[in-house]
Amino acid sequence: MPCPFHLALAVDDLAAARAFYGALMGCPEGRSATHWVDFDFFGHQLVVHHAPEAARGPRAHNAVEGDAVPVPHFGVVLPLSQWHALAERLQQKGVDFVIAPHRRFAGTAGEQGTFFLQDPAGNALEFKGFADVEGQLFAQ
Repeated sequence: MPCPFHLALAVDDLAAARAFYGALMGCPEGRSATHWVDFDFFGHQLVVHHAPEAARGPRAHNAVEGDAVPVPHFGVVLPLSQWHALAERLQQKGVDFVIAPHRRFAGTAGEQGTFFLQDPAGNALEFKGFADVEGQLFAQ
């Protein structure tokens, strides 16, 4: 990984965020204070800030291969085997997907697995899986 990113999100309930990112997604918790919590989000620093007035803002959607992709969103790109394992684990836990796990851009250099879900504050997340992350991520 070249450089880990840092992303700060507004949430309306820190306990719900801890349950989602920690217990459900399996992200280890780092530092925290009364109004924020750090998570190791697949090697990146995700900080959730208790800011109820900023959480659940208006959402837009963009059509991508027939899916209504929520905008804005963030996520992580995984090797396909890790993506499959995560998708299966979340399906077994009964997660309500915004866009269910499926293959997108079949037969192209950008072929990928994708799924979308929302955290309890309504922040949209996308998880992508590539057979060859380094070779496919920016392939044209």
